[in-house]
Amino acid sequence: MKYLTLYFQLLPMALVMAQTPSEIPLYSGAIPNSIPAENLEKTEVNQWGVQFTTGTSIPTITPYLPEKPNGTAVIVFPGGGYSGTAGDHEGRQVAEALKACGITAFVVKYRIPDDRYCVDKSMAPLQDAQQAIRTVRKNAVKWKVLPDKIGIIGFSAGGHLAATAATHFNFKADPGEKDTTSVRPDFAALIYPVISFSDPIGHTGSRAALLGEHPDEEQILFFSNELQVTKQSPPAFLVHAGDDGGVQVENSLAYYQACLRNGVPAEMHLYARGGHGFGLHNPTTEDKWLERMVNWLKTL
Repeated sequence: MKYLTLYFQLLPMALVMAQTPSEIPLYSGAIPNSIPAENLEKTEVNQWGVQFTTGTSIPTITPYLPEKPNGTAVIVFPGGGYSGTAGDHEGRQVAEALKACGITAFVVKYRIPDDRYCVDKSMAPLQDAQQAIRTVRKNAVKWKVLPDKIGIIGFSAGGHLAATAATHFNFKADPGEKDTTSVRPDFAALIYPVISFSDPIGHTGSRAALLGEHPDEEQILFFSNELQVTKQSPPAFLVHAGDDGGVQVENSLAYYQACLRNGVPAEMHLYARGGHGFGLHNPTTEDKWLERMVNWLKTL
């Protein structure tokens, strides 16, 4: 009897452990564009109470698998100004909310640009984003998702990475990649995103972290995604607050206008207030942007 009692005591813990998502290395072999270096990754709670991971040199992807998947997949890129990633409130919490809606979610811990472990730090995050899309599409059957229902969502600088992936899918970020699996996302959700690196609306902090203090004009234009939208770009969903003091709302406006000019379906929700970095919950309103996004996904 005592063994049976112990079994039932341990069963809830075992179920929790079985349900806890596990990080998977994003690359099965060598990481492209990588320099061997000591592991500099560190996760701390910063002065704003946000869990923040810096120094990521080994990218991972973490699946969040619903019991009854509806076939849609969303790959999540947390923000952090390309100096780190806010992997909890812009990663895990978002993935859990999507999972509760029957959407299969994947949180990507992409490389933080750093010359100490990257040959070309400007290309490392995009390489990881493309690899994440490639990985999910190749494993669509395994993860019970439809290969033409694989989209991305990004926050702040993670929104810049998502917008870059949404506009540069015909560009091979890793020149040595032989896999021809499509890296075009089927939709892109951009939440208070950095879009532009161009003055006057460009986010100078993200630009410096990704490109260095003195990028040339070609690099700036390449990563100014409002200039890279084409008719082939995927449908977009944008969320921003007008009083955002971190990333100017003009970033979302510029991307939305570019979608309109190119005939790309786009939906945008602007809040009067909310500031920057609010994650799932804008504290100034009872409105839930995630519910709006889930409804939007049903129209695609």
